[in-house]
Amino acid sequence: MSSKSAKLPPFDPADPLGIDDLLEPEDLAIRDTVRGWAADRVLPYIAGWYEKGELPGIRELARELGGIGALGMSLDGYGCAGASAVQYGLACLELEAADSGIRSLVSVQGSLAMYAIHRYGSEEQKQQWLPRMASGEVIGCFGLTEPDHGSDPASMRTYAKRDGSDWVLNGRKMWITNGSVAGVAVVWAQTDEGIRGFAVPTDVPGFSAPEIKHKWSLRASVTSELVLDDVRLPADAVLPEATGLRGPLSCLSHARYGIVWGAMGAARSCFEAAVDYAKSREQFGRPIGGFQLTQAKLADMAVELHKGILLAHHLGRRMDAGRLRPEQVSFGKLNNVREAIGICRTARTILGANGISLEYPVMRHATNLESVLTYEGTVEMHQLVLGKALTGIDAFR
Repeated sequence: MSSKSAKLPPFDPADPLGIDDLLEPEDLAIRDTVRGWAADRVLPYIAGWYEKGELPGIRELARELGGIGALGMSLDGYGCAGASAVQYGLACLELEAADSGIRSLVSVQGSLAMYAIHRYGSEEQKQQWLPRMASGEVIGCFGLTEPDHGSDPASMRTYAKRDGSDWVLNGRKMWITNGSVAGVAVVWAQTDEGIRGFAVPTDVPGFSAPEIKHKWSLRASVTSELVLDDVRLPADAVLPEATGLRGPLSCLSHARYGIVWGAMGAARSCFEAAVDYAKSREQFGRPIGGFQLTQAKLADMAVELHKGILLAHHLGRRMDAGRLRPEQVSFGKLNNVREAIGICRTARTILGANGISLEYPVMRHATNLESVLTYEGTVEMHQLVLGKALTGIDAFR
């Protein structure tokens, strides 16, 4: 039978572009596993967690995520799943469709703390930390941002000084996901040799991680300050393969890739809520989904949602081929988070007053994405990364 006479597949409103056709059976199996876990362990409780500003049972959740291979899943060896970049991205999408805080837990664990040790650590450090982090037995955090230095990490004030064969660290880090529940903190500090990374056990004297309260975003997530007050570490605590900003920036690029996918999960959740509401909510004697203005909103939301997923998929294939550049990650993060926020806000208009209720996911995702918009690089920083790549002119200073 010729292709012209072949019967077309039916239109799938959940996958209007047929993106699932690009996925292998193993990709779909991983996606379905993570989606099922989130549906069982997060969605029934997330509104209450968010309202209370807590993530109870985070250690148990971490062990469960380790059990399904979601922690450090794109890393090889040491108990990690060795999944593809696309598979990791699909997991991030499903986790953030539940809540950005859950995806942040996994991203910081795998793409920041574990990736830093896996990429820049010694074999002894890898053996010490990675298997237990992959299983969720040990939670990790990543200390780069400081109270006065976010977009300009080269100016960080945290300092590590040699004292005999030891290192002594002093400083503060801010807005650190997982900080107060972490067993190990990857901390970046100035030294006489340049910026270095350290694997810091959180039970050492002088280390504390007070939790940050009164957040209106990422409320179902543990966010902390890290305080290092004469923290003494042995010589083998330093990550031997990382000197300068190249180390922490490469970790951030890996984490940003997960955000490219994750933001589309939050957008999908809001879009699905808007479609369901539009088909059931009646005004003027008919469902509001039958009015042209509502259908125009839904169409525009669907276009941006699935364009964003296609972009994420493309970047994932490039990462799997070893061809993904940091500028391309900035492209994806800039576009997808910005469009996801737009989708959430449009969904809120369709739900009207119900859009602000925690009975629906829309406002929770919208407020979460306000954090996602500026962490791992603000909009302006990613615009300047692309601007420099396009013109060859550095406009950062």
